[in-house]
Order: sequence, then C-alpha cells, then structure tokens
Amino acid sequence: MLDIPLHRFLGVELRDDADPSAGIRFPVGTAAQNPAGMLHGGVVYALLDVASFLALLPSLADGEHAVTHDVSASLLRPVRAGATVDVTATVLRRGRAVAFMRAEATVDGQLVATGQVTKTVIAPR
Repeated sequence: MLDIPLHRFLGVELRDDADPSAGIRFPVGTAAQNPAGMLHGGVVYALLDVASFLALLPSLADGEHAVTHDVSASLLRPVRAGATVDVTATVLRRGRAVAFMRAEATVDGQLVATGQVTKTVIAPR
C-alpha cells in the first residue's frame, strides 16, 4: 500500500511496521504544503482514506479488496510545515459489501482533522 508513488513522494510511513492497521505518519514537507506553507487539505483527505483502508485490511478475506466510494473530512486547524502528522482509523462497521471507518489526524496528540470513509468491499471473482 505504501509503495504507491504518491505515498512515497509524501514520505508516508507506517506508525508500526508490525501492525499496518495502527495507521500512518508523514512529515509536512514541501510535497504536502499549500502555497501558504501549511498542510494541503487534499493531502489530508487522501491520507485519511489510506489509514481507513489499512484499518479495514485485517477484516478483508483472501482475494477481497475495498474501494472508496465516499469520503467526508473536516479540517479542524492548520498544520505548519515541518510538523509530523499521525493518521489513524477505526472500523465502525464491516458488512458483507460495505465498510464504514472513522479516521483522525493528529499532530503532537492534538486533533487536526477527522474523516468518515465508506468503502465497497469487492469479493474475489
């Protein structure tokens, strides 16, 4: 999952190599900044989605995959360049065909963004 070029470009890494569902972290480097030198909102949306997928991963059976069909995010405070953002998610409900996750982004333990992610679970063919 983290081998996707965008994720490498942003410097995304797992918070715990032994447990991908523990979430991700990334630095607010040049690639993640808006013109004001703050964390770009689009980066936050994308990485709330990534953390949600990683949280769902342990509940996916062999051959199953999940694709996003809805993301709703709230940016609660600006994040300055140089900060490290931690993004975690929890599965609220996993049904046969749909899964609902809640994600949070924090900096030094302070909540900076929240999100709700809905994914369609795709069964193996």
